[in-house]
Amino acid sequence: MAAAVLLETTTFRLAAGVDEDAFLAADEALQEELSPWPGLVRRTTARGDAGEWLVLSMWGTAADADAAPPPVPARLVDPASVRTARWSTLG
Repeated sequence: MAAAVLLETTTFRLAAGVDEDAFLAADEALQEELSPWPGLVRRTTARGDAGEWLVLSMWGTAADADAAPPPVPARLVDPASVRTARWSTLG
């Protein structure tokens, strides 16, 4: 059986006036910062049809996730819209 992985989901909307291209550039820079991060298995960003965004991060442990920088470029997102949840895979 495969080892369990922690899935961390973060949903949000961009802050008022933030250009999508500026967000994507900042998100790519954050991705590069996190790529060698200990315990990070994978991270991906997606956009929904209604203007909501999702970042899915897969971590080896909750401690790995806790030690990492925030999953989104905080200055570019509406802080009231940010929702983060954690899920443990079953194997």
